[in-house]
Amino acid sequence: MSSLAQRVLTHAAALPQGASLSAKALLHLGSRAAVDQALSRLARSGELLRAGLGVYVLPVKGKFGARAPKVAKVVEEWASQRGETVVGHGAAAANALGLTTQVPVRQVFLTSGRSRKLKLGAQTVELKHAPPWQLLYPGQAAGEVIRSLAWVGPSRSAAALRQLRQRLPASELLAVANARTRLPTWLASQVSTLVIHA
Repeated sequence: MSSLAQRVLTHAAALPQGASLSAKALLHLGSRAAVDQALSRLARSGELLRAGLGVYVLPVKGKFGARAPKVAKVVEEWASQRGETVVGHGAAAANALGLTTQVPVRQVFLTSGRSRKLKLGAQTVELKHAPPWQLLYPGQAAGEVIRSLAWVGPSRSAAALRQLRQRLPASELLAVANARTRLPTWLASQVSTLVIHA
């Protein structure tokens, strides 16, 4: 293994689990062409996983061999490195809030950045560009409510809100209601009922 490849691996090992590597981020180690070649060789040898065009991640080594890092870690690091907001899809939010028993089969996230796909071993993770209102309150129940209501749609959102009133604290429901000026009209009119009931 070349000394450049070894330096790339040492750099990757110092990053948090799931952090992605790109040639641009490694230009302090060598020229662009040399870094590109080192990344490509490391991916062919299995030392790195190619997650997408020019994007690599360090596999996690365990007693049963190497595996892809956890999807949540990769997505969290991706968002942090690129300054994007990334949240779970409305289908996952609806499942987590008990509005549906359907478990999403695909790993889909909403992002403030452009749409793209990442490959992590056998899994494909889809990042879909979403409007700002669907990215409100990342990491909070109020944001999950907004995304789940967007997913269930206008025809089922009133029934979903009735269920959520019984399950969530008034503070989260009030946060959803306070976001109504940033929501599409159909959703703003639905969540306006929370002002009365909160």
